[in-house]
Amino acid sequence: MDTLVLSHAYEPIACVGWERAICLIWAGKVEVVEEYEDRKVRSVTLEFRVPSIIRFLRSLRRPRPTVKFSREHLLARDRSACQYCGRRVTRSEATYDHVVPRSRGGPTRWENVVIACVPCNQRKGGRTPEEAGMRLRSVPARPSSLPGTLRITFLLDDAAPPGWKRFVRDFQYWQGELDEE
Repeated sequence: MDTLVLSHAYEPIACVGWERAICLIWAGKVEVVEEYEDRKVRSVTLEFRVPSIIRFLRSLRRPRPTVKFSREHLLARDRSACQYCGRRVTRSEATYDHVVPRSRGGPTRWENVVIACVPCNQRKGGRTPEEAGMRLRSVPARPSSLPGTLRITFLLDDAAPPGWKRFVRDFQYWQGELDEE
């Protein structure tokens, strides 16, 4: 039994279990927008209808999102191109290369890893780009955001309460795909 969580501006932001929803209500952080007609929770002395939709009373301070280091995000940062020859590579063809090789103490982090095609990665081997006679097309750096847009979608299935439809058009499953601009 899930509860839809809305921001103070009535934007859908999450879906939580009814237990968490009750805790947020008791803490005074949310108001109940809609309840399930046929579902109740009982304690020794109280009876509650289970909330179907709740809304935060105040705006939430969200931490500034950071781009996590992952193969998918690295591919997006480098725009699916080998950073040595510039050839576009598919997700399955892409390898990641340590600019300063790990055998020489090179860390695995944004500033030392780039996308490379297999031939360039093999040609470079365990050397630095200068030693291999290769040039990087861009200096690797931690991105503040990724190129393109992330699509986050909500999908409503048949089991979703009818009241959710006015707040959610396509109920949310993470799509992990990045759209190129």
